[in-house]
Amino acid sequence: MKTAFTELVGVEYPIVGFNRSPGVVAEVTKAGGFGVLAASAFTPEEFDAQLTWIEEQTGGKPYGVDLLVPEKFAAGDPDNLIASLRDQIPQGHLDFVAGLMKKYDIPAAPEGLPPHDEIAASINPSGAEALLDVAFGHKISLIANALGTPPAGLTARARKAGVPVAALVGKARHARRQLEAGVDVLIAQGTEAGGHTGEIATMVLTPEIVDIAGGKPVLAAGGIASGGQMAAALALGASGAWCGSVWLSTSEDVAVQAIKDKFVAASSGDTLRSPTRTGKPARQLKTVWHDEWAGPDSPGTLPLPLQPLLVNEAWQRIDAAAENGHEGALKLESFFIGQVVGSFAAVRPAAEVTRQIIADCEAAIRNLGGLL
Repeated sequence: MKTAFTELVGVEYPIVGFNRSPGVVAEVTKAGGFGVLAASAFTPEEFDAQLTWIEEQTGGKPYGVDLLVPEKFAAGDPDNLIASLRDQIPQGHLDFVAGLMKKYDIPAAPEGLPPHDEIAASINPSGAEALLDVAFGHKISLIANALGTPPAGLTARARKAGVPVAALVGKARHARRQLEAGVDVLIAQGTEAGGHTGEIATMVLTPEIVDIAGGKPVLAAGGIASGGQMAAALALGASGAWCGSVWLSTSEDVAVQAIKDKFVAASSGDTLRSPTRTGKPARQLKTVWHDEWAGPDSPGTLPLPLQPLLVNEAWQRIDAAAENGHEGALKLESFFIGQVVGSFAAVRPAAEVTRQIIADCEAAIRNLGGLL
């Protein structure tokens, strides 16, 4: 397939595999798609090692990275960032999370887990610079910012390195701001998507953003996990599909098996947009975790990054306990996922999923051509 996006980044098929797992990124890329690694969960050292590994696995094929550099971020002392941010968390919120862990009898986190507060350091504007240093030290073919307009420093560095910049948008006004900031690729993310998302559906949003883009590539995101859905995105004028949730049902994704099992059992109506993990509305699998936060004793959520600092250790404990079959943890267990979760039938290799989507997309396009 040839689209404006495949021509821009030099790939065979206009399908993007966005995931936090290097294994998924590598397998999508090797299958002819374009893998994009979510960077913000890594320290700079880890990020460098993961990009090196991806490049070794893919033999120089194009791939990209995605960072979270939010426009709104709770301020902290740059010389003592984590401690100064933690000091801003009210005691009532700490007590609520502690009470939740006690109510569901969640064990302490196992020893040897990575620090749960690294993401707070990586997603603030100054901390993201260290990840940018790593990214531009590698041969990346795209850099995306997932929260708001990319900072001027990011776009300037990308221009100098000859790397296209992409950004997610959920409204027309977001797209106009991104274009003014010099973004090369717009990702029209509908409300069906997993993670941080707005309220406008992909079917409505995509052609609206295509009209605004002025010929720049637009990728449709949200609700795309099959070849038919990818063909629909192309029919709407998109130059490709940005897929995220579908890779959470792959064997290479680093999610614990307990949450993968819940995904396979879920329906498309089992998700909700909630700020309880990050402080910003993000679509995820609905569980009793969300019921508790919506209850009368809930203190409400905090802004980014205070909410992740508040709950990330709890999620480490929940994930570890759920993997061991703990009853309370299985009730709480959740993760970011889009409405396409209802289509998951089994856990499969990422390369197989990629090839199936591409083949089914080609078949759908041929079938549509036969209607004329």
